[in-house]
Amino acid sequence: MSNPWKNAHAQLDSVAKLLKLDDKTITALKTPKKVHESTLKVKMDNGKTKSFSAFRSQHNDAVGPHKGGIRYHPGVTEDEVKALSMWMTWKCSVVGIPYGGAKGGIIVDPKQLSNGELERLTRAYAKFITPFIGSRIDVPAPDVNTDGQTMTWILDVYEKITGRQEPGVITGKPIALGGSQGRTEATGLGGFYILEHLIKKLGLKRDKTTIAVQGVGNVGYWFSKFACEAGYKLIAISDSKGGAVRKSGFIIDEAIEAKEKEGSVNCLTNGMKISHEELINLDVDILVPAALENVITADVAKKMKAKIILEMANGPVTPEADHILHKRGIISIPDVLANAGGVTVSYFEWVQNNMGYYWEKEEVFAKLQKIMYQAFELVWSVYQNKKVNPRMAAYMVAVERVVTAMKLRGQI
Repeated sequence: MSNPWKNAHAQLDSVAKLLKLDDKTITALKTPKKVHESTLKVKMDNGKTKSFSAFRSQHNDAVGPHKGGIRYHPGVTEDEVKALSMWMTWKCSVVGIPYGGAKGGIIVDPKQLSNGELERLTRAYAKFITPFIGSRIDVPAPDVNTDGQTMTWILDVYEKITGRQEPGVITGKPIALGGSQGRTEATGLGGFYILEHLIKKLGLKRDKTTIAVQGVGNVGYWFSKFACEAGYKLIAISDSKGGAVRKSGFIIDEAIEAKEKEGSVNCLTNGMKISHEELINLDVDILVPAALENVITADVAKKMKAKIILEMANGPVTPEADHILHKRGIISIPDVLANAGGVTVSYFEWVQNNMGYYWEKEEVFAKLQKIMYQAFELVWSVYQNKKVNPRMAAYMVAVERVVTAMKLRGQI
């Protein structure tokens, strides 16, 4: 398995050459400001105490407070969390919102825990991170296997310890506790806005454009829903247990209904079962990896038939694969742009919390659309003018903004 921290460094090395950055600046950008680590002791339902390794990486705060999700997954590592925190710095920067990057994680399979055990684990994690988070310091959010309830437990612990109400310390909260309208749909919708802009640039027609989505969790579902409603042809989908393909196309809500009833979308009666590998190698116009990182390696990139990749997952394409895709003329819209809708609406939630005034969903979506379109136009311009791949174009925009902020502060 490719190491995400090494991948993040390799990507930074590539953009550093394009921007002609000096060694001191490169070292500063590669070094997280702080990596926090702890062993959480949690009482289980059987009365025994179990230990869980936990992390919070704060990469850079030159542009603004650290920002990034918290994931619960057996595959969490310190290197993964550090890489994701760096990618968050670039993601926030590429869409021009005033945050730096962070990421948190616990090595755990949450499906093996009861709700009570999950709450106790989350509250233990909240105690661990409370001293170094805050609405002007570091603002966590949900990520893999965490949600609004998880954020509520963290907010509750933070406010009890600090003795003050501070809803802006966490985003992705339920509406009742200061969450933003539209946050649930935001990442998928942001990706859909990028898709809409992209096909206009390429002169494609919606009803003639075929899409395969690898991973129909929250992000993959909402992206698919908006795409289907707009007239795109969703011909393949998958979840953690496998996938299904149907040349005439799926209706996403029917697929999700089948998943909830049978346990997987590969149980769809009107689709043919396929594996993740088969889905990735389908001859489609647009492949949307919307699960975990490193699914498109160099070997996969050599055989791919998709014409466009829209990265809705974090880090789904390795640096080696990037070069191969670019050589083959396959356009890969990078995660730091494609899935930035989530952090953008998290930013809106934070703004609303800080001013105590809340927007209707239509206003949230309109503001999101404007930011995603502006970011896409800027990245596309660099992509065409500098003749680099789309990731390097996005990174050139993002890294240059962070470097400018660091120079103004005298940090480099």
